[in-house]
Amino acid sequence: MKSSALQTIEKELPQLSRQEQLWLIEHLTKDLRKQAPPPNFEADLIEMSKDPQIQQEIRAIEAEFMGTEEDGLEGL
Repeated sequence: MKSSALQTIEKELPQLSRQEQLWLIEHLTKDLRKQAPPPNFEADLIEMSKDPQIQQEIRAIEAEFMGTEEDGLEGL
């Protein structure tokens, strides 16, 4: 359910010029980025590596390319 403030914004938004709408989007984006914690890619990768579906996909990829391991190109 939308809050009354959101309903008001939604109702008034078409009355803003394109430039005003762009300003609003940029302002909201900046505020959201300030509030969001910085991404921790290493922690995300560790968490992904624990996921059984990810592990299954990695095994499938390894099996698909197993034949290329003996192509003699390891040292290149």
